[in-house]
Amino acid sequence: MTRTPPPFAPFEWMIAWRYLRARRAEGGVSVMTWISLVGITLAVFALIATLAVRSGFRSEFVGTILGANAHVTVYSAGTMDAQGRLDRTMDDYAAVADRVARVQGVTRVAPLVKGQVLASHGTSSSGVEVFGIAAADLNGLPGIAQSQQSYGDLSRFDEGIAIGSGVARAIGAGVGDRIKLTSPDGVRTAFGTSPRVNAYEVVYVFSAGRYDIDRTRVYLPFAEAQSFFNREGVADELEVMVEDPENVNPVALDILRAAGDGVQVWSWRDSAGGFLRALEVEDNVMFIILSILVLIAAMNIVSGLIMLVKNKGRDIGILRTVGLSEGSIMRVFFICGAFTGLIGTLMGVILGCLFAIYIDPIFSFVNYMMGGGVWDPSIRGIYNLPAELHLSDVLSAVALSLGLSFVVTLFPARRAARMNPVEALRYE
Repeated sequence: MTRTPPPFAPFEWMIAWRYLRARRAEGGVSVMTWISLVGITLAVFALIATLAVRSGFRSEFVGTILGANAHVTVYSAGTMDAQGRLDRTMDDYAAVADRVARVQGVTRVAPLVKGQVLASHGTSSSGVEVFGIAAADLNGLPGIAQSQQSYGDLSRFDEGIAIGSGVARAIGAGVGDRIKLTSPDGVRTAFGTSPRVNAYEVVYVFSAGRYDIDRTRVYLPFAEAQSFFNREGVADELEVMVEDPENVNPVALDILRAAGDGVQVWSWRDSAGGFLRALEVEDNVMFIILSILVLIAAMNIVSGLIMLVKNKGRDIGILRTVGLSEGSIMRVFFICGAFTGLIGTLMGVILGCLFAIYIDPIFSFVNYMMGGGVWDPSIRGIYNLPAELHLSDVLSAVALSLGLSFVVTLFPARRAARMNPVEALRYE
């Protein structure tokens, strides 16, 4: 009684390995197989690199938003004053802040006074947005207080002003310099309102990691901002920080209920939601496009494997004659094609991971070769190209590449298995 060998028996691996390492003159691996190997390597590399940059860009973008901005903003719905103007200031901000602070999931509540002014130093000037905030609350902003690229002494914030690095460059100011802030809505006199001009010492220069924040934002002590903007006894809004900003919507509803009537809330997802949704759509489209590239590279395996089957027609006839089953023949050529996809995928994963890990020196080299200016932070918002490698992204790229490689290999392998041994040996 003959015993049927198990699938993928050692002799099947041996035959496949002989075909793979045979010279082309002996009917071995063709140039098409090498092309498919390189193609799969580059396609997997591009897929992993794109997924890493996508993850890094979103993480950097969200991180800079959450590090320097409120997770939830509470502001007044507004009332009409005697002149018929809409007044959105909050005179009961302390009581509202106390109620909001007791909401589960809220970590910090800070009243703010905001206004747009002209900052000037020497002959240079620039429009900036002033945030009036208490020193303790400013220390609670990690993107400002814990920035690695900031300099100065934040403990002296009550004695002066903190400005963004972009503002500092625009007006040529640094720590120790005195800058002037000019507000058109200044001192009220019997002859009307005259501009208010105050000078403050720069005690801290920060870099939040976002170009638009560093280029326009200035922090002023809360009490001084109230006086400067004629907001004595009131605040413009409340800045609320929560424990889980990624899941901010449920907490925002609780904050709205706790704040009471006549207020509205605005979360960071409301302000950045459109951009995040566009980024998600772009991510999906890029994944589909790169998946097609992987498919095209995998299809080259079919061409190489068909040529290998044609060259090995005599061998297939002999193997079938000595007793190999159709399944064994199919598995031999499946191993030949799948091995190409496996090696290409492995090499692509290595290159993609190295790219994500060493993206900074790689990008610096590209920037140097292009003469600089490859990355414009004023357009992209952040200062460099980020990359963040996730195991899930790598696994999805590997699964896609191996899946496509294995599937396309089945068709020429099945053709080899169904070859008639008589026809294969007829003209030999």
